[in-house]
Amino acid sequence: MMKAKESVFDKKKELIKDHIKAESLKQSKERIIRNELLSIRYKIENYIDSNTFEPEKSLKALDFIKMYLKVLDITKKDLAKHLDMHDSNLHKYLSGERKLNAQIVLKLSKFTHTNPEYWFRIQIKNELLELKKESEKVSDYTKYDYKYLAED
Repeated sequence: MMKAKESVFDKKKELIKDHIKAESLKQSKERIIRNELLSIRYKIENYIDSNTFEPEKSLKALDFIKMYLKVLDITKKDLAKHLDMHDSNLHKYLSGERKLNAQIVLKLSKFTHTNPEYWFRIQIKNELLELKKESEKVSDYTKYDYKYLAED
């Protein structure tokens, strides 16, 4: 009996998928790009709002920018030029090697049509993930307790 219910559910699910695919094919190229960009924005929002702190699932600004570049069919070098930067500097900011600053964040925000706060929140979330990972080695930091300095 349970298999029959699953089978009906699966058939309905496939019908809905087929309908969505058929409707997607009717969309203009601009509409498809706009939807894909909106999808990336939702992925960013989901990432920064999720309460999961799993370092192995961390995403950097670079990961999200790569999604934008793929949809827009442009290179990171093109983006760097558009943002008046060297591509190596842009990569350092997006990969987390350098901390994002207000100017970079505003440029990314304008480029992606997103809230500037998102980019700082991605950075902060990743720093918290790093802190959580490092906190597992808490015993390595015991010697920094002020009590040991006060005893000398």
